[in-house]
Amino acid sequence: MRILFIGPTRIGDAVLSSGLLNYLIRNFPDARFTVACGVAAAPLFEAAPRVERVIAMTKLPHAGHWWRLWREVAGHRWSLVVDLRRSVISWTVLCARRAMAPASSTAQGEHAVVSFARTLGVSDNPPMPRLWTSEEQRAAAAELIPSGTPVLALGPTANWRGKTWRAENFVALAERLTADGGGYAPLPGARIAVFGAEGERDDAAPVVAAVPPERRIDLVGAIDLPTVAACLELCSLYIGNDSGLMHMAAASGIPTLGLFGPSRPERYAPWGWRTAWVRTEKDFDELVGGPGYDFQNTDTLMDSLAVDTVVEAAARLWQRAGREPD
Repeated sequence: MRILFIGPTRIGDAVLSSGLLNYLIRNFPDARFTVACGVAAAPLFEAAPRVERVIAMTKLPHAGHWWRLWREVAGHRWSLVVDLRRSVISWTVLCARRAMAPASSTAQGEHAVVSFARTLGVSDNPPMPRLWTSEEQRAAAAELIPSGTPVLALGPTANWRGKTWRAENFVALAERLTADGGGYAPLPGARIAVFGAEGERDDAAPVVAAVPPERRIDLVGAIDLPTVAACLELCSLYIGNDSGLMHMAAASGIPTLGLFGPSRPERYAPWGWRTAWVRTEKDFDELVGGPGYDFQNTDTLMDSLAVDTVVEAAARLWQRAGREPD
């Protein structure tokens, strides 16, 4: 049995769709899989069981990437094509069955995990996102994240400046959550791991520099995506902007607090019972599309989210995360 899984381009959407691939892996134990997805997301699927091939798609002019993918997959007869991109591929290759994601217009106000689950009719019990890592990647993570000491993981970057809480806020947050003595500090003396992509070094640098060297774990642009996943599994608590990294943290199973402003938590909140989100005082419509709004050149739109608000949300999540779900 051969299954073609056409997944998302972006890392966050790929993580949110990973539960659907895991559902297929569990329910079709004899199947072999080919995954087609965006270049950035491709490493997330390489260690998944029985995935024989991952095709990393680079966007080309005039939809040339779809033509290139068709040439890669048209020579096979597929038992099932699962198409989360609603592409022409599903209709132009030989397959016994196809499953198409619902149109985006039908998913307004619905979480992406639920929308992806509708593709296979399992939205009543949507499968949890899942990350796969190799033994080598887990061993590398164990070298980077020390055992015996709690680790606060921070994600101070995002793919768009408007979604990025200011670096000085992350610094103040980390100081309060890891302070030794006085006040509420769930992780006193914890090490602080700062995550981010290679191209986000400048944005993350002020946060990295503010962490005392003996407590600093600088992982910005230092490791590949699956090793990031393995490192997150070893951390105690993650706090970060709405981003693919936030979704990876939630999928790793650690308590994850997402920070939202000019994006919609009803669609993209971190998924799982050990997660929470908090948003700016200004709502989405106040932040996006108003007079003078400039998507390309805007500074952060997260300034109405106070450090006190995030500290309180982190405290609530930390207290709740130690209990089993109902």
